[in-house]
Amino acid sequence: MTAPSVEQTEAQQQKIGSHSPIAVVLHWGFIGVFAYALTKQIDELDELEDFSLLQNEMIFAAVFLALLFARFIYMRLTRPTVLPSDTPRMEMLMAQSVHLSMYVSLAMIAVTGLVIGGMYWSGIKDGTEMHIALVAHEFFVQTSYLLIFLHISAAVYHRRKGDGIWSAMVPYFWREASVESDRT
Repeated sequence: MTAPSVEQTEAQQQKIGSHSPIAVVLHWGFIGVFAYALTKQIDELDELEDFSLLQNEMIFAAVFLALLFARFIYMRLTRPTVLPSDTPRMEMLMAQSVHLSMYVSLAMIAVTGLVIGGMYWSGIKDGTEMHIALVAHEFFVQTSYLLIFLHISAAVYHRRKGDGIWSAMVPYFWREASVESDRT
């Protein structure tokens, strides 16, 4: 595969738009919310004996789910992708699959967390049902890590490719210089 010519790269960059400032804030803000969730996660199930901790975890999971749903709806209604229409079908399919899978996986972390919290609150603290809920929760956490890795890898790929995709979602100060000069 040969590198695109300067003319091809410039033409490609001009086709690529940018997400709105609201979308960029939602994207990077959600990264902060997810990072916060990782830092406050519980280590052992019996920590949920503390009712205020259980209540806080349940509220956080519900808010996390609501924010994720709002972000999903906003992104679908405003600009679902910045990939140009001539993007190879397989690349478009991979991008859509990873994005949708991230939404599902992140939502299922919150849903399984709510199930675990609800079961614990109602007195089910062990047994097959709790084990299944815990395994599902861990599965979605690990799946999210993999999908986030794939998402970041694709972003770095586009940054190295210099096709303007990187600059569509990063804060202004991280944007590709050639793309910014083309847009102004």
